[in-house]
Formats: sequence, structure tokens, C-alpha cells
Amino acid sequence: MSDFGMLIDGRRVDAAATFLVTNPATGAVVGAAANATPSDLDAAVAAAQRAFETWSKKSDLELKAACEAVVAKIQEHAEEIAQLLTAEQGKPLNGMGSRFELSGAAAWAGHTASLSLPVKVLQDNNEGRVELYRKPLGVVGSITPWNWPVMIAVWHILPAIRTGNTVVIKPSPHTPLSTVRLVEIINEALPPGVVNVVTSDDVTHNIGGAMSSHPGIRKMVFTGSIATGKKVMMNAAETMKRLTLELGGNDAGIVLPDVDPKAIAEGLFWGGFINNGQTCAAMKRLYVHEDVYDEVCAALVDYARNVPVGNGQEEGAVLGPIANRMQFDKVKRLVDAASTKGRVLLGGKPGDGLFFPPTLIADLSAEDPLVAEEQFGPALPIIKYSDVEDAIAQANATENGLGGSVWSKNVEKAREIGRRLECGSVWINKHGAIQPNAPFGGVKSSGLGVEFGEEGLAEYTDIQVVFS
Repeated sequence: MSDFGMLIDGRRVDAAATFLVTNPATGAVVGAAANATPSDLDAAVAAAQRAFETWSKKSDLELKAACEAVVAKIQEHAEEIAQLLTAEQGKPLNGMGSRFELSGAAAWAGHTASLSLPVKVLQDNNEGRVELYRKPLGVVGSITPWNWPVMIAVWHILPAIRTGNTVVIKPSPHTPLSTVRLVEIINEALPPGVVNVVTSDDVTHNIGGAMSSHPGIRKMVFTGSIATGKKVMMNAAETMKRLTLELGGNDAGIVLPDVDPKAIAEGLFWGGFINNGQTCAAMKRLYVHEDVYDEVCAALVDYARNVPVGNGQEEGAVLGPIANRMQFDKVKRLVDAASTKGRVLLGGKPGDGLFFPPTLIADLSAEDPLVAEEQFGPALPIIKYSDVEDAIAQANATENGLGGSVWSKNVEKAREIGRRLECGSVWINKHGAIQPNAPFGGVKSSGLGVEFGEEGLAEYTDIQVVFS
């Protein structure tokens, strides 16, 4: 077992107390993380403020070069971090697991490094010149979740430092170790204090709440549940922080009657079960037209029953355990309730420890908890419909609005239906395929602001207009 300290002002900082991080596949202790106090947070913010004084004055080319150096460090240490990530989160090394996550993190970091926000000339005539500048905000506070901890840390950190900000990041207590190691290797390429990490068990001290209300933090970036996102927003109000909130989703997929069920089964499965269903933009509800309902159910079962589930550290595993006991208990509760109302096509019964098999439950309706709530796990409810207008209405009947998908041979018709879904992203004949060059964010209660691309980069800046 290894002890992991925090990293503040480029130096390791240990805390008076630690908390243990365990492997969800085995229950074995992976390491011990420092349990921060409010004074540790104050020290991290102060370090970031000092670093901001010089970092914010660097040229666009200097910031780009520094971010490119960070990308190289991530690539150099990718396998090491992937191994640590699998040990603490449970996802397999292969497939869409830890190596996939590290590859994606490097790709996102590389694309973000290539972006810039040049001065925009709004007017230049005999009446005067008007220029729009994008200026860094200051210290950015980042709170990341346990499902894609390294990838999402990169999503938060890289646009912040690319635009001249500095960062204090707090990872989930379930998966702090890979983020600590990521920040350590990032610091090999950056001046002290530009990126700092504090870790907390979220029980002894409410470090997340303290970050959201801290007067030295100018912006909060949070990825997680709607309930916690609302708390971040309330805590941030007193200091008028800028916010980017990527919150929960209960994404719907709508299958039209013209599909070939066998041809779409693989895409449907991974739309719902990527990262064991523990993804905000995974498909959480599947609406299938009555004409192809039985065939789609059968094709999904045929595909899903052959997906290997096992310890993520075994090279042959494609899906691993649920990442923590809290989430396991929620999935089990929802599946147990759905099993009494619907038809269990596959799975439904938990395995040993935190393992839960891919579960498909048909013949459910809107009032069933597995449909109404975001399960965030390896269970997919399948709902039959006869009128596409009803399917659209059911898909939209939620406070969530992150993503959605439409499946059809008629792409134009699918796009037309997709445009009517109340969500930030719509995919045709796939689900959850986000890209670093396309803005991503939610509507309704699924978030505030966007990430990725130039639009996401701009969220880390204030506008200043110069008239001359």
C-alpha cells in the first residue's frame, strides 16, 4: 500500500489524517490519501493565487507550449496511471476501460492545447476601433467524480491553464489516487502552484463546500449529481463565482420501426453500458417501437450475454464491478423494484462483492423507478411504444436534459426527431459519442455552461471590451 499526499505549490503536503481507498473488485486496500483540512485548502488557494500573478501574464504561445508539455507527460505516464485507475475504480484495463480513458485524456489535452481565443475586432472604422479580449479569471476550483476521474480532471484542468488560470482540484474520495498522480506528473511540466490537488473523505470536513464558497476561487467547475450541483451553485452565489456544471442525465434512446435489430444491437448495448453504465451521457432509457420490440430485445440479449465481466486487472475483462458500495446499493434497489414489474431478459441478480451483471428489463413504464431515476449502472429498462409522439413526450418528461439518441435507417427523419428532444446533445444511430471539438453540456437541470471546443474554452475567461 502507498501513501499519497496532496500537491500544493509544487510540493507534496501530507495531512494529519488519511483515508483508505479500496479496489472495488477485490476489497483490497490500494492506498491511503491525505484527508485535507480547511487550512490545507486555504494553502492551495493561496499557492494558486501567487502562481496566477505570473501565469496569467504569459503569452498565448507560451501557454500553448506549456499545455503541449503537459500532453507529453500524460502520454509518457499513461500506462502507470491506467493501472492505478483500474485498481481504485474497478474498470478494466482494456476495452473502453482505463487505457481507453488515458488515451482519451491525452487526446482531449492535445486538442485543448491547440485552441486559442484571439482578440476579436468588433469595429474598426472612422468612428473608432472596438476590440473584445478574453481574460483569465483567476483561481479555478475543480471537483471531479469517480466514474471517469482522469478524463474529467483533464477536461477541467487543461482549458483552465490554457487560458491563463490556475487550478485547485479535489477528486472524489472513491478515486483520488489517479488524480493525485496525474497532478504530480503535470507539475513536472508547469511552474509550482499552477495546478494543486487536495483530497478529502467528504466526511471529516466539507472541502467541496468550502471550495464553492471560498473567496479566493473565482470559478467552480463541477461534474456530478444534480443535487450536489445545486449545492455548489448556492455556495457560489455569495462570491458571484463563474460556474460550469455538468450534472446528471437520464438519457433516452428512441428506436424507430425501420431498424435492423441485429445491426444496431452492439451500438445500443455500448450506448447504455459504456463504463458499466456509470457515465452521465450513457443511455439510461430505451424506447422501442412495437413493430421491432421483440426483435430488438432478443438482439440485445444475444449481444450482452457474451460480454465478459471480471476483475479489471485481468486482461480479458470487458466490464468490471460497480465502482463503490453506495452506487451498487442504488442499482440493486432499482433493479429489484423493476424485476417485480417488468420482464427480466438478462441479469438482475448481483454477483459476488460489487459485481453486477449486465441487466436488461423489458415491459417497464414511466412510473417505474428504473425508468424515472438515473440508475448510473449496468441496468437498462426497455419500454415499448406505438406512437413516436408518445415516445418523444416520454423522453422529454424529466428534469434531465443531457443527451439523447434516435435509431433509424432514415437519417433525416431521425435528425428531425432528435431536434425535438430536450437535451444538449443528440446522436443518430449511436449514443454518447462526445468529441473534443464539439461543445458538450446539458439543458434543464443537467447543467450550466458547456465544455470542449472554443465555446468551452471561453467559459474560463471574462470578456473585456476596449474602445479606442
